[in-house]
Parts: sequence; structure tokens; C-alpha cells
Amino acid sequence: MSNVSDLFNYWVVVFLMMAGFYVVIAQGNLIKKLIGLSLFQASVFIFYISLGFVEGGIAPILEEGVSNYANPLPHVLILTAIVVSVATTAVGLALAVRIHEAYGSIEEDDIQTLDLEADDPDEAPSDKPEDSPR
Repeated sequence: MSNVSDLFNYWVVVFLMMAGFYVVIAQGNLIKKLIGLSLFQASVFIFYISLGFVEGGIAPILEEGVSNYANPLPHVLILTAIVVSVATTAVGLALAVRIHEAYGSIEEDDIQTLDLEADDPDEAPSDKPEDSPR
């Protein structure tokens, strides 16, 4: 049976993944959603790197007497994924800035309300009660 300390990386992965998922689902702010996605991506990166670890493994350079090699492919894939992650985060932030310029807010509810009002001003929900005197 393995120790709890042997599974520490996996506990970190689960915690970061669930925290990122919660932030994406629970928050209405677009910047907070991007932060949640970054947390989620970081958990996937840690998971892949943890899977690529080989106890006692060395770099895959052929030497006599060495039979336990570590596979560098997961680490290379994660380096590529980190670059893609930075690029997609930058695009997401650029979109959030553009949305803020267009709508004046980065809250999902405000954006949806303004978008509905722009599509059909007669059917958009208003904050004024119908029976109030004008």
C-alpha cells in the first residue's frame, strides 16, 4: 500500500482542478473565469508531469548498464501546452477588454441584459415595475 505522501501530487491536481472548475462555474466575471481556466490548466500540467516521472529513471541517453529511462515526451508536451495556454489566456484577456469596451461591463449578467435590450427593446426585461407611476 502506498503512503499518502506518494500521492501528494495527485491530491494537488484534484484540488486545483476542482477549484478551477468551481471558479469557472460559480463566477460571473469574465476575468475570474479566465483565472479559473488557468487553474484548471495548471492542474492538468501537474498531472501530466506526475505521470511522466519514473523512480530512478535517467535521461534517455544510451549508456551501458542503464535500463531504466525516463520518457521525455510528457514533459515536452507540457512545454507546448504551456505556450498554448499563455496564448489562449492572452486572447481571452483581449476579448474581455473588447467586451468591456463594447458593453461597459465584464459581468455575464450585465452583458446578457444589454445584449437582449439591443436585440429587442420591447421584450427585454426591465427593472421598473409595470404598475409604477411615471
